[in-house]
Amino acid sequence: MNIGENIMSKIKIKTVNGIEERNVVSRQESVAARRELLKAEKEFTRRGDELARQRQALPWVRIDKNYQFDADGGKASLADLFKGRSQLLIYHFMFGPEYTAGCKTCSMIADGFNGLVVHLANHDVTFWAVSRAPLAKLQAYKRRMGWSFPWASSFGGDFNADFNVSFTEEQQRAGAIEYNYRREPAWQARSNEGMVSHMEGNPVADNAAATGTDVATYIRERPGMSAFALEDGAVYHTYSAYARGLDAIWSVYPWLDRSPKGRNEDAGVWWRRHDEYDKGGPNHCCGA
Repeated sequence: MNIGENIMSKIKIKTVNGIEERNVVSRQESVAARRELLKAEKEFTRRGDELARQRQALPWVRIDKNYQFDADGGKASLADLFKGRSQLLIYHFMFGPEYTAGCKTCSMIADGFNGLVVHLANHDVTFWAVSRAPLAKLQAYKRRMGWSFPWASSFGGDFNADFNVSFTEEQQRAGAIEYNYRREPAWQARSNEGMVSHMEGNPVADNAAATGTDVATYIRERPGMSAFALEDGAVYHTYSAYARGLDAIWSVYPWLDRSPKGRNEDAGVWWRRHDEYDKGGPNHCCGA
C-alpha cells in the first residue's frame, strides 16, 4: 500500500541510529498497511514450517561414544539424560572451567528455560543445559540466578569438543576451529568475534570480562543447541544449531522484533544478567 499521500503527520523517535521518523496515519490506513505486511508474515510462517520439516528429515548419526556427565543425581550417560523419554534437547551453555560466572548472553537466553522444561517433558522431550565447568560451579551459579532447569557438567570429557562448542588454544591459534559448519581462520583479536550480531564497541571483550576471562579464553567456548533421539536403546544425534541459528530460542528477540524500535542494539551489548540491572550505569542505548 502506498500511503505517501495519506500521511497525517510524522513523529520523530530516538534510536541507536539517531533520530528517525515514523508516519502517523488514520486507523483505516494503518490496518490496510498491516494487511499487506500480513501476507509477508504468512509466507515467512509457511517457510518456517517447511524448514522445520526439513530439519526433522535430516539423516541421523548413531552415537557410540560413552559420554559421561556430572549431574545433580550423580554420574550420568547421554542415554541417562533422556530420563525415560525418546527425545533430548541440549543447550550448550558457555561456561568454561576458567570462567568465574556463566556467559551473560547465555544467561539471558537461559532465563527463558525454567518454564519450558515441564511442557517439553510432557511431550516426550527432556531438556538439559550442558557446560564444561565443574558441577559445583554450575550449581552455585544456578542458585544465584534462581534457575531450576537441569544442568549437567561435561568437565573432563569430549562431549563439548565433539559437538563443536569447545576448542583448545592450539586449535584457536592454528585456525583449526570448526564452528557453525565452517572453518575459522587463526584467531586474532577482533571486536565482534563470536557474537550473534555485529555491534559497535568491543562486545566480546565486555562479555569476556563479565566471565572473569580474557577474550581468547572466553571464545574457546561457544553457544549452540543439539537434539538427540533414543530408539531401541541406541542414541542418535539429529540436529545442531549455532550462532544466529539460536535466535529462535532467544525468547527476548521475538518480542523485540515486534516492538516499535526493534532490536535497537547497534550501540553495543545492552543486556546483563538479570540480577545486575540495578547496579548502576545505562540499561539501554538511547534513554535520557
